[in-house]
Amino acid sequence: MLKKLNLLLSVFMVTLLLAGCSANSDEKNITLAYVAWDSEIASTYVVKEVLEQKLHYNVEMLQVDAGPMFAGIADGSADAMVAAWLPTTHASYIDQYGDRIEDLGPNLDGTKIGLVVPAYMDINSIEDLTSEEVGKTVNHQIIGIEPGAGLMMATESVLDEYELRGQWTVLESSSAAMAQELDKAYQAEQPIIVTGWTPHWKFAKMDLKYLEDPKNVYGGDEQIHTIARQGLEEDKADAYALLDNFSWTPDDMAAVMVEITEGKSPEDAAKAWVKQNADKVNEWIN
Repeated sequence: MLKKLNLLLSVFMVTLLLAGCSANSDEKNITLAYVAWDSEIASTYVVKEVLEQKLHYNVEMLQVDAGPMFAGIADGSADAMVAAWLPTTHASYIDQYGDRIEDLGPNLDGTKIGLVVPAYMDINSIEDLTSEEVGKTVNHQIIGIEPGAGLMMATESVLDEYELRGQWTVLESSSAAMAQELDKAYQAEQPIIVTGWTPHWKFAKMDLKYLEDPKNVYGGDEQIHTIARQGLEEDKADAYALLDNFSWTPDDMAAVMVEITEGKSPEDAAKAWVKQNADKVNEWIN
């Protein structure tokens, strides 16, 4: 009888231990959502590196388009993201999901979106696109990125506000494909118009300019915000604190982006930046 009791007690203790381990494991899992923009790849992988190496989390990376990124935070299938461009680019998603997410504020100041061309092109304003001669040089095409991105929605509004609808087409692609087409045209000194944003490595690699936007369709300078699901602070206080403290500069972000474009994996570029910026990282944690 005593042996049986000891056996049952042992099984009970092992069950408790396994349950504790499982609970602890769940507590140390976190999902970061992001869009596949070079800027957001850089920031999300840096946050991932700090969560894993400093706070010992298991981080799942969820790459999605902008709409599903916000929806995932709102329904709790993702824990957080550091990729909300506000107040203009992602305004429609804030209108839709704002009461079901928590805005932790800006993590980067000084962003901008708009139409971008090589500096050698002799146009300076979106209004110049009404010229048939300008349109012919690029087949009346603007090279875009992922459909559903706030930048793409704003560019569709540009066609209407500047009365370009029916003449011009915004081609859907991806941020990587857009950058590739831009680089190819730039190397050949060919005309091209793309949807662009700052910070982005292309401005460090090429002499580019934004087309003036006199109707202010794209809005002014923006910020990138960190967004968390409701309840994250109670569930994962240390991760929440890091996300709340996360803040860096366009130069910081550009340094990671350039490393990636020059051949490093996002993981290795993030590791190198975190190692070189220990003081800043410690401020986020503390």
